[in-house]
Formats: sequence, C-alpha cells, structure tokens
Amino acid sequence: MQHQFPNGSHSLRRLALEERTLLSGRFWGELRTFLAVAKAKSLSRAAEEVGLSRMTAGREIRRLQDAIGAQLVTFTKMGAALTPRGEKLALALQRVDQEIFALTADLRVESSLTEGAVRLSISDVIGITFVIPKLGRLAEKYPRICLQMSSAQNYFHLLENRIDLTVGFTQEHHEELTSIRLGTLHLLPFVSRSYVEKHGLPTRDNLAEHTFIDSKQYSGKAELWAPWRAAVELGRTAYTSDASATYAVMVRAGLGIGILSSINSLNSGAVLLDLGCNLKLPLYLTALKERLHSKPVRIVYDFMTSLLGVGNPWLADEVDLAVQDIDYVNDAQIPSG
Repeated sequence: MQHQFPNGSHSLRRLALEERTLLSGRFWGELRTFLAVAKAKSLSRAAEEVGLSRMTAGREIRRLQDAIGAQLVTFTKMGAALTPRGEKLALALQRVDQEIFALTADLRVESSLTEGAVRLSISDVIGITFVIPKLGRLAEKYPRICLQMSSAQNYFHLLENRIDLTVGFTQEHHEELTSIRLGTLHLLPFVSRSYVEKHGLPTRDNLAEHTFIDSKQYSGKAELWAPWRAAVELGRTAYTSDASATYAVMVRAGLGIGILSSINSLNSGAVLLDLGCNLKLPLYLTALKERLHSKPVRIVYDFMTSLLGVGNPWLADEVDLAVQDIDYVNDAQIPSG
C-alpha cells in the first residue's frame, strides 16, 4: 500500500495551508463580525466597528449561525446577548484575536526601529499631571511607537483586547492579567489665590462660609473618602464635575475648594488648605499577560512602571511637599529595545 505521505511530498504544514476547507473556510469575516458583536453587545456598534452596514452585519451573523447549526446570539431592544454556545465561541475567538494581534505587532518590530500602537487607559488627572510631561523622552528613543491614550476603563476592555495597559486605583485579580502596585496618588484640598482674595482663607472653623467643587468620583462610601465628605458637608457645593481635567480647571479658576494632586502645591496660584483630608490612592498598572509579549507594549509597560513608581517623589508613600523640583522623575528609565 502506498504510504499516505510519500517522500518528496509537501510538508504537512504546507498541505494544511493549501487545504481550503480547513480552519473556518469562508467564514473568517463572519467570525470577525460575531466577535465584534460579542464585545460591543450591540449589532449597530459592531457593524460600525468592522465597517459594515447594520443589515450586512446581521446577515453575516445569520450566515455563521446557519453554518454552525446553533444559535449564537439573540438581539433584543436592550442589545445583543450571547447564548451559552455563543459565549464559548466568543472566548475561543478572543484568544485567537489576542494571539494574532501580538503576532502581527512582533512582525512589525523585527526591524531595527521598534514600532507599533500601544493603547493605554489612564485617568485624566494621572495622564495630564505625570505622563504627558514625560512623553517626549519616550518619543525621542522610540519615535515609531504610537501611544493611544484614553480615559480610564475597566479590566474587561483588557480581556476583550480593546486596550493594552491600564493605570487605575484597583488591583485586578484574573488569571489572564498581571497587575502590579505602583506609587500612591496624594489628593489634598486646594483653593486658588483669587478665591482667597475674594472670600478669605478657608479653615476647619469657617467652612460653612465657603463653597466646594465636588465630584461623584469623590463621593464613594469607602472610608477613604470620609474626611473629604465631612468637609464638603460643612460648606456649600456650588459646582460638580466628573471630568478630572474640568474639575481641576474649575478649582484653578477660583470657583471653590477642590481636592487635587499634591503636585499642585508647586503652582504659585494654588493655596494648600489644612482641612484634615489628605487622601492616599494606591496606583496599579494592569496588562493582559499575552500582550506583554509585544515589544512596544512591553516598552510602554516598563516606562509607566518607572514613571509612576515610588521613585517618583510625588507618588511616594509619604509625599514631601518641600520638594521644589518640577522635573519630578529625573531618573525615569526609558526601556531599551
């Protein structure tokens, strides 16, 4: 009997590449559309993500379900919900999506210059205060790394491959994630000099005469926020804002008392207040373990670790407000490629 794989034949790998019926056949596009629906929880948003009309995206989902012979997703007025079989397929596709993303990133960086896009989720207050002033140093060494910054998101966006890294105030515990402790963000009560000139200096004894700028971000039930909540309740809340950058501008504009990062003590127009509410927020850097195999992601990960670690005097466990140097990370490490 002739051997099934005679000498001189193509390799098994080559035969697999030539076999058109293997893998997902002609349903690669449908699988991509399905994964987009699973992530977006909406047919309309998924269609926009993959560049299709809503009608075409719906047809692709139906075609995939017909090919598999199982209901994968149901659509209601509330959005798209996966069936148990749909969830199983989505998890498998998500792993493939992550592997392909990491592989293509690595292929792009095999040249002498590291290049690629890295998606970083970070709050406005951390990004504006500590990261943006130092990005030029990273760009000088790695001009082809494109850092895409967005507002803080939850760890599901990491698992769904929407972002690569996130800096937040919670340590995440998931087998597919790595989450490390950075430094400590110190929030202190400030008011502008223009406010003091107009309304006088706020103290613990006269807060009933003063106005506050508040935020839902600072109104949690956690014990951490109790000192701030106690101070706010003694005065009058005149403004609120949940956007960190807007909040800071309102304080600097003299609209009321607000709680800002300790580095604002370097601002000659800011007055630090003694109200007994010096808050400490731990910072964590979280990444999908698989994404750290990508060279650009690893470089940004190491840079953020150096930039936002306890070596930064403004993020030390105990902040020294006597620090006068605005160049707060003289020795921040720019990772080697």
